Amino acid sequence: MALADVNLVFAWWWMTCGALSGAAAGLVFHREDACGGYASWRRRLMRLGHVAFFGTGLLNLGFALTARAVPLPLTTITSLASLALLAGAVVMPVTCYLAAWRASWRLLFVVPVVFLVAGLALSAVSAMQSRS
Repeated sequence: MALADVNLVFAWWWMTCGALSGAAAGLVFHREDACGGYASWRRRLMRLGHVAFFGTGLLNLGFALTARAVPLPLTTITSLASLALLAGAVVMPVTCYLAAWRASWRLLFVVPVVFLVAGLALSAVSAMQSRS
């Protein structure tokens, strides 16, 4: 399986997880007081975790489609970009749910942000290198 194929398959499975997490939350979020009420920290972070599945899934989908369209060469930079986007996608919703559970864990948000920013920057470098 090519590198871009891993990100492509992951993206669709990850967005499926987003739909399932939204369905699970919907089982309790119909109650106004669920998880501390609509504006509570816990409920906002749980919603953010649900949306993070879709957002990070779309980033991986974009990487996979770019890798096919450009095409990106299989270099260390491209491999690191792929891995960083995959790691950021996994760590972001986990961090959201951990921070919903215990507010002090919000300090962990730097981890998925670093992975995702690095993945995006490395993707851009790889795409620029393949064009020259």
